[in-house]
Parts: sequence; structure tokens; C-alpha cells
Amino acid sequence: MAVAEQLQDLGIAALTIHGRTRAQMYKGRADWTLIGEVKNNPRMHIPIIGNGDITNPVEAREAFDRYGVDAIMIGRAAVGKPWLFKHIKHYLQTGEELPEPTVSEKVDMARLQFEKSLEFKDGPVGIYEMRRHFSNYFKGLPHFKEMRLKLLTTLDVEEIFALLEQIREQYGDKRPEIEGGFWDKS
Repeated sequence: MAVAEQLQDLGIAALTIHGRTRAQMYKGRADWTLIGEVKNNPRMHIPIIGNGDITNPVEAREAFDRYGVDAIMIGRAAVGKPWLFKHIKHYLQTGEELPEPTVSEKVDMARLQFEKSLEFKDGPVGIYEMRRHFSNYFKGLPHFKEMRLKLLTTLDVEEIFALLEQIREQYGDKRPEIEGGFWDKS
């Protein structure tokens, strides 16, 4: 708490607080109580941005309602799920959750992100950086192991685009259901 006050006194415009200790790294749950304490400190008048473990629109709403933060920051939860931001914004504005994108919609987003990655990164770096995203875009698809391995090992750009189209052809407009559905966690 004292550090937040000191930073404010030094003139920072806003403060982002991640609810994990350095020792935790990426393990365990983020502790939002400290974030809430800093935000609700009557001496604080700068915007407080909370970060940690927000993976869906309901958790985002809770961060605002329960802890009073001015904004939230999302990191790892958005890897391979760029629609998360749109879903959170929609939920915060309307209170209704949007459905998970279809596989075909995910292919469109993955293609665009891959194109942008290649545009901004030279050589295979654009491919390497997309691998984690690709894996998350299509996480849980049944009978996907072989396709995933190809997608995550090839360095051929045209082959990656062909694999994305193959995913679209194989899974099309299927949409996972909240509980069960065709999505298989194995």
C-alpha cells in the first residue's frame, strides 16, 4: 500500500497491480484483495488497473464490482483467444454472454493474426510466436493431435495456411457448448 502511495506522490498517472507475488510466478491464484485495498484507499486518486486470472466476462465484471478497479488488464488468457476482449466488453455493457466463436470464425481470426505476425516479424520468428496462439485457438478439438503437431512444427507459411483451411473444412461452423458438446478435452 505504501509503495502505491509513494508512486502516486511521484506523479504516475495510473497504476497496474498484478495480484501475484514474484515467488508465485504463474502458479496459484492471483490475490485481488490487495488490489482492492489499494483501490479503496481514500488517499489514492489515480486509476488502479487490476490484473491476474481474468479469463472470462464474468470474472471481469467481478473485478469491477467487488474490487472497484478502474480498469482491468488481461495477459495470458488472451493468448489464442483474441475474441475475449469483445466478449468482455459486450458482457460489461449488456450483461449477456456471447457464444464461443465457431471453428470457422476462429480460423479467420487465426489467419489474420498469423498474417500480421508475418508482417511484423521477419523469417520464422512470426511462425514461432504464433505456435502458442494456434494451439489455444483450437484447444479441445476432437481428433486434433496430428493436425496440431503439423501446425506447431512446420516452418512453411503456405502449409500453415493450408492447415488452417483444412481445420475449417473438417470442423466448419461447429461451436462448442458451455457444457460438453463436441469439444473433447483429451
